Amino acid sequence: MTAIKNTRTFMRIVHRYLGFFMAGIMAVYAISGVLMVYRDTDFLKQEKKYEKILDKNLDEKSLGKEIKMKGFEVKKTENGILFFKGGTYNSATGEAKYSKKELPFVLNKMTQLHKSQSKDTLSPLNTFFGLSLFFFVISSFWMFNVKSKAFRQGMYYTIGGLILAIILVFI
Repeated sequence: MTAIKNTRTFMRIVHRYLGFFMAGIMAVYAISGVLMVYRDTDFLKQEKKYEKILDKNLDEKSLGKEIKMKGFEVKKTENGILFFKGGTYNSATGEAKYSKKELPFVLNKMTQLHKSQSKDTLSPLNTFFGLSLFFFVISSFWMFNVKSKAFRQGMYYTIGGLILAIILVFI
């Protein structure tokens, strides 16, 4: 009984203080997660204009890669000038003039949290965040006595949430 109580007390204490520590991080992830849902729209985006000198004689694929536009497509070409949605590219001079809709700097940085890879500087934060969330999942089962009504009902909600997540993943 002492080992169970000690484990329960330990889980509750770590859950509490890690929760307070993670509150700020979770707020940033929550806001950026909502922004990511609407990344295919112009929600909160501002138009930015660019004028760049790129390599000369780029083909359509290379040009799209250089200016980092999703769904890039050249609409027409006249006298060595490629016209595309939002701009032009002069293949003789390499001059590109275009505009893109982007999130403001701070919001754009926040969305990078969801896009990081193991080589990025944010990867340790993402790993810590994921492991902390997993700890919250596990430690939440020590919040109530196993024989209590709240624990039993909580298990039904847990199973329901798990089933819903699995169904949505496979749809």
